[in-house]
Amino acid sequence: MALKKKDKPIKKVKPIIGKDDIADMPKFNLQNVNVKIDSGAYTSTIHCSDIEKTDKGLRVIFLDENESGYTGEYVYFEEYEKKKVRSSSGEMQLRYIIMGNIVLFGKKHSTEFTLSKRDLMRYPVLLGRKLLSNRFMIDTTLSNESYKHKTTITK
Repeated sequence: MALKKKDKPIKKVKPIIGKDDIADMPKFNLQNVNVKIDSGAYTSTIHCSDIEKTDKGLRVIFLDENESGYTGEYVYFEEYEKKKVRSSSGEMQLRYIIMGNIVLFGKKHSTEFTLSKRDLMRYPVLLGRKLLSNRFMIDTTLSNESYKHKTTITK
């Protein structure tokens, strides 16, 4: 009788994400937001045009009027932290950190976001390694791969 080869465990195929994308962020009530994939950043960051600590918690307006996905709505967070993070220019900054989620390739992913003023930057959202690691492969020659997947599903 011949020996049977043991079945090898099937490796989970990771979706390939490009250098940038367009995504929904349900917890923040944002849709079709431009995001940049930044494997050099540890945490993800989102641009806020207004951040204020109030009696209800942290009050935030995400994005700017000229950006895709902007709603102008106040979003309140009862749970948040303040942490020192190193900015892209190398300086230490004290930033608020909140939990949020983002939909990529039809799946909702929870992650931390630091709140920052990114109005001079091309992308209002950076997605860092804490979100990307063990979930995606990155191909910098590609763009909007998750968004293409989304539009294919909805057609």
